[in-house]
Formats: sequence, structure tokens, C-alpha cells
Amino acid sequence: MADWRDNLVGSDAAVREILEDTRRVAVLGIKPESHAGQPAHYVPRYLQEVGYEVIPVPVYYPEVTEILGKPVVREVSAVPGSVDMVNVFRRARDIPQHVEDIIVKGPKVVWFQLGIRNDDAAEKLARAGIRVVQDRCTLADHQRFGLGGQ
Repeated sequence: MADWRDNLVGSDAAVREILEDTRRVAVLGIKPESHAGQPAHYVPRYLQEVGYEVIPVPVYYPEVTEILGKPVVREVSAVPGSVDMVNVFRRARDIPQHVEDIIVKGPKVVWFQLGIRNDDAAEKLARAGIRVVQDRCTLADHQRFGLGGQ
């Protein structure tokens, strides 16, 4: 049986593989168009523009029903169908409240955006068989690897 630590992703090669294999991304903590200048909006918008299917899962903004032209979902576990990646835009201290919901959904990967690191949450997710990337930007890595459109 593989060690759970194998699910903690750090190498560029593994990150590139994840970005190449991912198609559906649930974005936890996405912000609406009224916050277009913030990473929690423009990073998912970029991902959508290069061909990923982005499912918005905002934490706030109860009045918002659509982001990036897609209906919002209020919990990761409520996203219809399978999810390749949960892209997390939450403060590190706020991540634990979402861990069980994410585990229920069972994505292949959970990606904590640049500046976000929670080793306890990462361990729980990794022990559940989910690969975890911490403290990296999906947009920056996608562009750095020259992946173009999906």
C-alpha cells in the first residue's frame, strides 16, 4: 500500500501532469465578477478561458447565483458529476471546515493556491487518497509550463 505522503505533490513534473490531466475544476472560495481584480476571480476566469470546465463554489455572496456564466454550487459535495480538482481560495485557517465536504466529493486533486498552506488539512486529504498541491498558483504554473488551451 502506498504511503499517504506520496499524495503530497511538490515536483514540477507532478504539477504539470495534474494540469494536463485535469478537465473539471470546482473553485472553492471563488469571487464574483464584482471582484474581477482579485485572484479568486481572475485565476478561475483564466482557467475557464484556456479550456477547463470551472464550477463556482463561492463561500460568501449568497445573492450571487452565477459566476463566469455558470450556476454556483454552495458545497463541493453538491457539484454534479465527478471533479478532477478542487482549487481552493480560502485562508489556511478556514480550510479545515471544508475538508470533510471535499473528501465526500472525492476529487483527484486539491490545490491550495499561492500563499495557502495547511499541513493538517493536506494530511487528511492525502490520507483519503487525494493528491494535494499547496502554495502554488494554477495560472502561473499553467503559463510557466506553456500548456496553452486544454
